[in-house]
Amino acid sequence: MAEADPRGAILITGAAGFIGSALMRRLRHRWPKRPLVALDALTYAGDRENLAPFEDDPRFTFVHADITDADAVQAAFAEHRPQVVFHLAAETHVDRSILDPLAFVRTNVEGTAALLHAARGVWSDTPDARFVMVSTDEVYGALGPTGAFRADSPLDPSSPYSASKAGADLLALAWHRTFGLPVIVTRCSNNYGPRQFPEKLIPVVVGRALAGEPVPVYGRGDNVRDWIHVDDHADGLIAAAERGQPGAVYCFGADNEQQNLALVHRILDAVDAATGRDVGHGRGLVRFVTDRPGHDFRYAIDAEETRAALGWAPRVPFAAGLAATVRWFIDNAEWCRRRREAAKRFEEAWYARREAR
Repeated sequence: MAEADPRGAILITGAAGFIGSALMRRLRHRWPKRPLVALDALTYAGDRENLAPFEDDPRFTFVHADITDADAVQAAFAEHRPQVVFHLAAETHVDRSILDPLAFVRTNVEGTAALLHAARGVWSDTPDARFVMVSTDEVYGALGPTGAFRADSPLDPSSPYSASKAGADLLALAWHRTFGLPVIVTRCSNNYGPRQFPEKLIPVVVGRALAGEPVPVYGRGDNVRDWIHVDDHADGLIAAAERGQPGAVYCFGADNEQQNLALVHRILDAVDAATGRDVGHGRGLVRFVTDRPGHDFRYAIDAEETRAALGWAPRVPFAAGLAATVRWFIDNAEWCRRRREAAKRFEEAWYARREAR
């Protein structure tokens, strides 16, 4: 993708979230002269503080909008006329999708459709435009003990969350085939790193370990996930925008398969080591809880085709990345406290609305 025109703006939806803000930081390094337009609804998982490094940058614009608001989306595209869109805004919590699936359909499916429609309206004369649809390996469903997902693996989602993401992917690809929109779909394994919202596994375990609270593990903890550092994922997204082919699907993974219980033990040991406790002490906090419905057994990504096509490869070793991530959450306990409080307020409001229906 040409980089000669520094005026072409880049629009990032979900920019105040964990992956979105990491992408923003990598974009400023990669394309320092390009205007960055961050669009975010600032729900419980979006934190304007994550964008603090950009606030004094004249090339940065923040748009407070929900992607399900078609008028607001149209207005953002009309005003900023982005050349590249990275679409990360989504509802992502699998457990909550089981309790409130329609919210996931609205944001992940209807919101994506609103963005695609708006992009089509402004890209008739935009050279080298790209719409990067950021998705998940969960759209493929579950793997058995062997094998790995590839870009052309059949979609077989298990949860309302993954089904809504699969629906969004298919809409994006349909906009490419029907209207010629330059869409690229990316699917990634589990992300980890600093600033991840505290409802996710690694920050949950760190927070509970620091507080001496029980650490819940679904089933017997034998489910397997493939983990990739968020900076490696962000670099992959940029590579997809630069070198990806419209209509293609690219899969990002780092060959870091971890059984959930083994990963929890590693995190607890790291917390013990960082806080001066006897290593292994924290493992006594593990409590097995009833498995959630539709819990996929294993995910793994075969990223070889993506690596060859995009000239991309993960760079962060898992042991070093995990240790640095655990250290970040220990050192930023106040940030975690504020985010947990935001989540609690959201949960209380959500349950109140649910009871009122």
